[in-house]
Amino acid sequence: MSREIISTSRAPAAIGIYSQAVRVGDTVYCSGQIGLMPESGLLAEGFEAQAVRVFENLKAVAEAANGTLAQAVRVTLYLTDLGHFGKVNEIMARYFTEPYPARAAVGVKELPRDALIEADAILFLG
Repeated sequence: MSREIISTSRAPAAIGIYSQAVRVGDTVYCSGQIGLMPESGLLAEGFEAQAVRVFENLKAVAEAANGTLAQAVRVTLYLTDLGHFGKVNEIMARYFTEPYPARAAVGVKELPRDALIEADAILFLG
């Protein structure tokens, strides 16, 4: 099975040695997204703005793979403050409907560019 690299200008360019996403068969592995605005490369200000941007970035990558966030089977959240857990649930509800993907939320000490949240996703397009 071959790998297809997924890339879009509607999400921030990779800031390291990785791809925005890789598709293998009907599965798309989306790299972690932080709240960078694709047009400027700047980090959105505040937790809520960063969380919205994270999901907008993931949505753009999913669409570049000819998919949607409705096809997410797994999402992992990385939070520098687990006190934001309730707010991230509210924001996720804007992007995901039932049946919801499996999810993990991990508290971390820090994230790239001093981001407050990062999320990655696995989509099944089959």
